[in-house]
Amino acid sequence: MNGLPTPDHTRDIGNPASWSGARRRWLFGATAVAATLGGAGIAWWQARPGSAAVPAPASLWSMVFPTPDGDSLPLQTFAGKPLLLNFWATWCPPCVEEMPLLDRFYDENKTNGWQVLGIAVDNGAAVKRFLQQTPVRFPIALAGMSGVELSRSLGNLGGGLPFTVVLNSAGLIAQRKMGRVSPQDLQQWRGLR
Repeated sequence: MNGLPTPDHTRDIGNPASWSGARRRWLFGATAVAATLGGAGIAWWQARPGSAAVPAPASLWSMVFPTPDGDSLPLQTFAGKPLLLNFWATWCPPCVEEMPLLDRFYDENKTNGWQVLGIAVDNGAAVKRFLQQTPVRFPIALAGMSGVELSRSLGNLGGGLPFTVVLNSAGLIAQRKMGRVSPQDLQQWRGLR
């Protein structure tokens, strides 16, 4: 055109094969960040306070877990009443810290139909030792690492602990909480039936 050479960075800009390694890494990184933020936004939108209750996976109620005492605990026995499901482990400090709070919530609300179930993402021997030192009045189920997948199916996208799900008496997920529950959370949830 004007006889001046075209700079290399303007050639074949529409051809990804001609992009430099730094440009490709930047593009892939930006795409990954956008996808992560999009997924987090969708998860927040679905689990935000005040959002409509959503159905729990149908397979939830057919599950049966062992207990630390060696008995079987079918989740079907919890259907029809409000249920607080708490995913925890003995090696998780916030999980251990919230256990007395959950136990108090259970004790104060069981006569009003509330149920609490601790699902241990841990091995049975560790859970049994923990419960001997820190007994709770609500039932504990042993899920091992399969508990992580169950918690993901209930909305725990990152698979972290503790994770709490509140199901109303119709079996719909009314609330989810990643991290340690607070007395304010429990007070708010008490009104969900």
